[in-house]
Formats: sequence, structure tokens, C-alpha cells
Amino acid sequence: MTSASDTSHHPSLGSGITALHAKWGWIVALGVVYLIAGFVALGSMVMATVASVIVVGAMMIVAGVTEIIGAFQMKSWGKFLIWALLGVLYVIAGFLTFENPLFAAVLLTLFLGVSLIASGAVRLFLAFSMKRESPWIWVALSAVITLLLGLLIVARWPVNSVYILGLFLGIDLIMAGAGWIGLGFSLKRRG
Repeated sequence: MTSASDTSHHPSLGSGITALHAKWGWIVALGVVYLIAGFVALGSMVMATVASVIVVGAMMIVAGVTEIIGAFQMKSWGKFLIWALLGVLYVIAGFLTFENPLFAAVLLTLFLGVSLIASGAVRLFLAFSMKRESPWIWVALSAVITLLLGLLIVARWPVNSVYILGLFLGIDLIMAGAGWIGLGFSLKRRG
């Protein structure tokens, strides 16, 4: 059972929204920065592709170092060696990504296309297995779009590898920016 003094230490959702309301201008500004970055990425998709690959390479290096550090926490030599080997492979892959970002983009684009095909096929199967339920048509439509997008990427691979990741990055930044701007103006109207 909680008392009134216990609940005063935990902020409610309403107080969190009130705190955000005061910052609505900063949220809109963040959205504008995202929008600008998205349009810059769309304006130079090759550079955006290289930038996104470099970010992936940096994350691989961080993950590899973390795996290596985690290996020293293992109690047995077998687990230590597996974790350390995985960490070293991540670090090597990260540095190879820095060394040749366009080749890494080719591999990541192929992986993206195959992943979209697999995701679309699984969702299409799911849609037809839930046919009696009301949203099955939306799941099927989403699956077909994802499947077609994956097929389009794989069909144009490796030629599209120099711009596909940059295109996705630009679109994602624009959508995120629009979301932040919408949230900021929504918070302004509430107050």
C-alpha cells in the first residue's frame, strides 16, 4: 500500500508533459534540425550512405570492445575464448568498414534487401493466417510493400548500394523531424 508521501517522489505522466510543455520550442527546433539533415542526406545520398556505414562501423567497434571486456567476466576458458573471438571479429569488421565504406555499403544493402524480403514474406504469411480478424488486410498490404521494396533493392543490387542507405537515412530523418515538430506544436496547444 502506498501513502501520499510515497507517490510524491514519483513524477506522474501529467507533470512530465507539463515539463515538456515548457520546452516545446526546443522540441520544434530539434525537429527542424532533423528535417534539414534529412534533406541534406537526400541531396547527397552517396555521402549519406558513407556516413551511415561509418556509423555502423563505429558501433561494431564499440560492440566488439564491449564483447572483449565481457569475455573477462566469463568463468570458463571456453566461454572466454568464444566471447573474445566474437569481440575481435566485431572490431576487425568495424575497421574494415572504415577502410572500405563503399564495399561495406554493398554488403549492408544486400543484407537490407534480403531482410526486407524475409520480413515481408513472414508478415504475408501472418496476414493470411489471421484472415478472420479485422486488420489482416493492413498487415497484408504492409507485407506486400515490404516484400516489393526488398525485391526492388535486390534486383538493382549492387548498383543501388551507393545511394540506398543514404536514401533510407534521409527519409528516416525527415520523418523523425516531422514527428518532433508535430509533438512540439501539440505541446504548445495543450498549454
